[in-house]
Amino acid sequence: MHLTELLMRLLFFIFLLSGTTLAGQELKNLTFEEPSHDFGAIKEVDGPAEFDFVFKNTGATPIKILHVKASCGCTTPAWTKEEVAPDEEGFIKVSYNPLNRPGPFHKTLTVTTSDNATIILRINGQVEPKPRTVEDDLPTLLGGIRVKYRAFNMGKVFNNETVAKKFTIYNASDSSIVFAKEFEGPSYISISFMPETLAPKEKGEVIVSYDGKAKNELGFMSDNIVFTTNEEGDNARKSLSVYADIQEYFAPMTEEQKLNAPKLSIENTVHNFGSITSGDVVSTTFKLTNTGKTDLNIRKTKASCGCTIPQLASTDLKPGESVEMKVTFNSAGRKGNQIKTVTIYSNDPAKPIQKVTIKSKVAMK
Repeated sequence: MHLTELLMRLLFFIFLLSGTTLAGQELKNLTFEEPSHDFGAIKEVDGPAEFDFVFKNTGATPIKILHVKASCGCTTPAWTKEEVAPDEEGFIKVSYNPLNRPGPFHKTLTVTTSDNATIILRINGQVEPKPRTVEDDLPTLLGGIRVKYRAFNMGKVFNNETVAKKFTIYNASDSSIVFAKEFEGPSYISISFMPETLAPKEKGEVIVSYDGKAKNELGFMSDNIVFTTNEEGDNARKSLSVYADIQEYFAPMTEEQKLNAPKLSIENTVHNFGSITSGDVVSTTFKLTNTGKTDLNIRKTKASCGCTIPQLASTDLKPGESVEMKVTFNSAGRKGNQIKTVTIYSNDPAKPIQKVTIKSKVAMK
């Protein structure tokens, strides 16, 4: 090792040692009675928990707390603002808000002082969650009953099946509520209630059945239903939505069947129109190809909004054949970054649902 390199390493070591010593001296200028605090178990319903970190200036010169930074917004610090003379005391107050934060917590406060020292204070504890109420679980009030949402989400429904799901309802009124058997809605949806007469402050269930085969569609569907109760006036009618994501059912296939199945391939799935002016109508094309070994049928194309229109010259492709899908975007009434999609449904059993995306940045005239 060269002498110069040895000297450099020695100087670097001395610098590190002196820095550590200085830091140690700086930290000794403030002595905390308790540099960490365990709140133990606190209740969410009791609100913010507070603690004072009391310190003493054990140095020879006055010190001022310049800043205290909490590791999260749930912790609010306050502190002695004026200089603290030698042998005098000051404080750093921490307030931890447990609202919507059940479970254990570990937080820090980073303290910066006028003598360039950095001190880390710590708090921890365990938040006992507030008991959940009916209002928490079923926040939507419709007349005298409570439900979770104004919509019943059926989730995925295959086009060869009927799916039934149960949703909780609650009688928040002081009188019994009777549900009528008749309701308004499409024929592929049916509802029933258990029980049909719901006592005050009691829970029940509404059972929603969705016939995917009878609907005979693909994609995300939204329908409106109306059921009635024995309540007075407008409270008697309850209008809600029913959501369903209808997908095509494909029977289990052998490996040979999979190899011989149709396959939809899309050359490029994203097109960016770049900057356009509001009111411009722009178009692009996406090339769709059947790279499988049997006939491909494009069941449906569905745009994410009415401003985007897909057009296909043909929906049936033999193996090796291609078709261009024209997608037109009308930017009227829109501004800023736009991202729209077109969903393509086909009889490709491996990827029956595929999407293409168009993008643009729309400026006002």
